[in-house]
Amino acid sequence: MRTDRQGIVIWFQHMKNIKQLKRYGNLIYTSKKQRYAVIYVNQAEIEEIETKIMRHSFVSRIERSYKPFIRTDYENSKPDKAKQYDYKMGI
Repeated sequence: MRTDRQGIVIWFQHMKNIKQLKRYGNLIYTSKKQRYAVIYVNQAEIEEIETKIMRHSFVSRIERSYKPFIRTDYENSKPDKAKQYDYKMGI
């Protein structure tokens, strides 16, 4: 059984509050310089998790990742002939 996940980018003011963000989902990445974190959560629970996170005083803003909604199957993509030749050679 596969659960649909979506990323949330959370902009905050201090790095010491990262521990509080870990309880809402899977913490994937944090940037010390730009002060943001990327958390993956279930799509079914994203609305309520965003409201809970925004209640914290250290959170500046929240942005959603639109990756699950972008189509990734491409049509008419022709492979490069040089790469195909290299694959056949075993390089």
